[in-house]
Amino acid sequence: MARVVSYLRPLPHLLSPLLPSPTMTTISISSGGAGVEGTSFKLLLSCPSGLPQSRVFVDFGPVHDRVPHPDANLEESINEIWNRRLQENPSLYNGTKFRYGGYSLLDADGLDQELSVCLLLGLTDYRTFMGTNLNPLWKKFLVSSEDDSVCCRHMSNPLGNGAIVQTSDRRILVLQRSNNVGEFPGYYVFPGGHSEPQEIGISEHETDKNSMDSRLLNEKVSQEMFDGIIREVVEEIGVPGESLDGYWSNEAVVEEL
Repeated sequence: MARVVSYLRPLPHLLSPLLPSPTMTTISISSGGAGVEGTSFKLLLSCPSGLPQSRVFVDFGPVHDRVPHPDANLEESINEIWNRRLQENPSLYNGTKFRYGGYSLLDADGLDQELSVCLLLGLTDYRTFMGTNLNPLWKKFLVSSEDDSVCCRHMSNPLGNGAIVQTSDRRILVLQRSNNVGEFPGYYVFPGGHSEPQEIGISEHETDKNSMDSRLLNEKVSQEMFDGIIREVVEEIGVPGESLDGYWSNEAVVEEL
């Protein structure tokens, strides 16, 4: 039996120390090694005690999609980078992803000790991720603002997930990424990937849905936040789902500055 603790993170990402929760803070992390530039990260939300599904909500819609940058040349660089990466690695696939547009904290009956989290999600794709977040000119896509949703409005920011898997003999499982991937080839990582819009029948935004349909859609997307990480663990480490003694904690949402 393996124990699973899971988390969400916009990409690219690093794991940061967890803080008492719920809280928001900024942590600076310097990565060591010759020729490795130190990088700052913001730990947006930390919930060490975990969040049950009843306290995780989603607001899904086109209002949380990426806004194209007004610089036409910068926008064109997205296609140029994708086409170049495809020539280097034809196996790359432009899949649809949930876009992280921010989050809000919700009071339950006005009691601060029962805070819930609402994830603000839109749609993006892997091509746009490669052309914005992983673009050498990525800083030019940012807007000067203290509001993260405004600062990153031109970024893809696909929402990833990950899990810390502890085996029954109290070992932590770490995987090595393939050398045939679009980002961070050969790196050691925890199991993870993305919750997938296609898994719940989403390929694009619907425009003719009523309020009831919107509520049900948000519930389906929220459920996929839970289902997606279990699916990734099962696929990546090759164990049956029933062998996982997991709880979904949404322990950290981490954003690279």
